[in-house]
Amino acid sequence: MAKCKILYAEDDQTLAFLTQDNLEQNGYEVVHCSDGILALEAFKKEAFDIAILDIMLPKMDGFELASEIRKRNTEVPLIFLSAKTLKEDRIKGLRLGADDYLVKPFSIEELMLKIDIFLKRSQKNTTPSTKTCNIGTFEFDPQNYVLIRNGEKTKLTQRESELLQFFIEHQNTALKREFILKSIWGDDDYFMGRSLDVFISKLRKILAADTSLSIENLHGIGFRFTVKSA
Repeated sequence: MAKCKILYAEDDQTLAFLTQDNLEQNGYEVVHCSDGILALEAFKKEAFDIAILDIMLPKMDGFELASEIRKRNTEVPLIFLSAKTLKEDRIKGLRLGADDYLVKPFSIEELMLKIDIFLKRSQKNTTPSTKTCNIGTFEFDPQNYVLIRNGEKTKLTQRESELLQFFIEHQNTALKREFILKSIWGDDDYFMGRSLDVFISKLRKILAADTSLSIENLHGIGFRFTVKSA
């Protein structure tokens, strides 16, 4: 079985050495880059299964790097690493298309757990049994993270695709925030809740083209994905 290939952008050489060494000892192939420009060049040349990006990178910071990566690939999972603890920075990363976030100092076990979760979901989404489905005037292709309407395709990130799939499977049903968070993120802490809000906001903007679809806020409860019949 081919090794998982990771793009790892980190300018702290000591942390980078320890993290890369631990990941490689656990069977991952890691391409380490010490600045954002080098990381972007590596991403252009090679195919990666996942990208792990520090925010405070020289030459091109992690936010800009993530934005450039997303212009080229909307599917590869992105995990931000940062000593920054401001919630605004975390939310900014998610809005740029990141899938998850770890605050330094982090444990290598926690990082590997997140990597494994994304890889398993990617493998699940590429199985032949995954089928497209119609939802309102959209056609949803969860295998390729694509929404199609009137021939126009909108690419989703893996997290966005997972969340939409979850809503479709539970359409017209009141869903508690905790249930959504634990089902998709595996946790329901404050930051995961804010992450959920960001992804729902992005899905709402995309689905707004069809007035028969809506993601309702249920005060004190959670959300309901409503599909009105024609």
